[in-house]
Amino acid sequence: MASTADIRNGVVLNMDGQLWTVIDFQHVKPGKGGAFVRTKVKNVMSGKVVDRTFNAGAKIETETVDRREFQYLYRDGDGFVFMDVADYDQITLQTATVGDAANYLLENQNATVALHNGNPLYVELPASVVLEITYTEPGLQGDRSTGGTKPATVETGFQIQVPLFLEQGTKVKVDTRDGSYLGRVND
Repeated sequence: MASTADIRNGVVLNMDGQLWTVIDFQHVKPGKGGAFVRTKVKNVMSGKVVDRTFNAGAKIETETVDRREFQYLYRDGDGFVFMDVADYDQITLQTATVGDAANYLLENQNATVALHNGNPLYVELPASVVLEITYTEPGLQGDRSTGGTKPATVETGFQIQVPLFLEQGTKVKVDTRDGSYLGRVND
């Protein structure tokens, strides 16, 4: 058991049987009454963010979450096979665990996998990845970068919105948090 003095950004708390990561915290010492700790915590599994307040000195339960570097190898039916880059052990993660990261995963790409007691919790990707457009409608004469957008399918099979002037075979940078187009990548 730890106390509220141990609360820091990135600490994982076990509250109500669920794991929560501390995003932000503030120790408050008002003029009247006892001190308390105001926190903003994010549910590890669902991503839901809530505000939580603890009285100063209250006992809290912390958990250890191991974030390790893995390399994505291939998709096997309903699972995704990853290899630990440190010891070359392979694990298979279910689609629910990989979540939206599946839309941006390419073979041999590195990703961070969070493990709790040996069980995978979620997959973290870099903020942006470079993907090649495999299909989009051809651009028309006069299309400009400030104009509208059109759908384009990238090499993972995911569909994003890109400017009208982009063509098939172009490499683009995509934001992994919301799937938005960030720009062209020149080789």
